[in-house]
Amino acid sequence: MLVPPTMTKVQIRLALQRPLDDAMMEQISDANSIYGIEHIKVLPSLKEIVVEYDATRLKPTEVERALAQAGIATTLIPA
Repeated sequence: MLVPPTMTKVQIRLALQRPLDDAMMEQISDANSIYGIEHIKVLPSLKEIVVEYDATRLKPTEVERALAQAGIATTLIPA
């Protein structure tokens, strides 16, 4: 019997490189379906997002790259 690997959930903060608008909100909603990304939350400032992802599948730079491919330009905020 195969046991699935455990998921390691990690959160990172990313700064949005352009102002949040309706189109980007839709892109963020769609990005929740990217492999390994569990949840994306827009912070109250509307200038940053928090991405919860599976660290066994993605690295922070891969999350940033996947979001860019989805049309969401971000910059990783160091912890």
